[in-house]
Amino acid sequence: MDLHGKVAVVTGSGRGLGLGYARALAAAGASVVVNDVDRDSVDAAVAAITAEGGKATGVVAAVGDTTAAEQLVDTAVREFGRLDVLVTNAGILRDRVLWKMTDEDFDAVIKVHLRGTFTCARAAAVRMREQATGGRIVLISSPAGQRGNFGQTNYAAAKAGIVAMARTWAMELARAGITVNAVVPVAATEMTKTIPAFAPVIAEAERTGEPLPDWLRKDEGLGTVEDVAALITFLASDAAKDVTGQAIGIGGDRLALWAHPKEKAVAFADGGWSAGAIAAQWYDGVGAEPETYGIPAPKAPEA
Repeated sequence: MDLHGKVAVVTGSGRGLGLGYARALAAAGASVVVNDVDRDSVDAAVAAITAEGGKATGVVAAVGDTTAAEQLVDTAVREFGRLDVLVTNAGILRDRVLWKMTDEDFDAVIKVHLRGTFTCARAAAVRMREQATGGRIVLISSPAGQRGNFGQTNYAAAKAGIVAMARTWAMELARAGITVNAVVPVAATEMTKTIPAFAPVIAEAERTGEPLPDWLRKDEGLGTVEDVAALITFLASDAAKDVTGQAIGIGGDRLALWAHPKEKAVAFADGGWSAGAIAAQWYDGVGAEPETYGIPAPKAPEA
């Protein structure tokens, strides 16, 4: 996975998964623009990457508005001469159940995740099309966007929208040689440490230095930040030039391709359906095997 000569922007890369992505891209040879809202995090991330022999510069900005998106692209071009890879990782949480979620809770998450992905991808696409040498756009989604998650109306909606945008942009940018994919990561981060079923296991692994147990790495697909970062490097490389429009999950020992939403069962009625006719056939017909929803609760094997 040789990325020498490539230039990447990674939003929300001052810490956590974003920092892991930036470090992995730099380790493969890419010059990286690090982004975060916190100056100390940006400076520390740039220092870590350069100490490891990589090339990086930083931009302190909150993604969402067009101004921030253009600043990121302009910095890549000014400092490194071009832009080849965009990873839209920046995000925030404002978790509340529906009846307690405020307008501000909803709008803040949508602005960073969904609008921020849109504005950054648009700015990157403009630059990549001008360069006429193709490019890679990697959008970060979530299992919550694929299945829904309790208390995350705003986050789940944004992450589902991100996958829809990846599929749309893959079509729109194909002629320019720009691939667009969504990544659905699961890793031991500060956020997953708050999940009761995961917290003690992650804490024990951190205390002992031992790997996470197999049931967590395989059954739940939960591993380290580095496990996830490998997929970002692959998608940024020439080896993935024919991979586009996909939602790809990764975590621990598990790599997965998420299916497109599709019709599961179909029935027909000559002349159309009445409400009564739908009710008469629903439970034994189209609705006989309803889809599940929500992220399944993790369950450790019994001792």
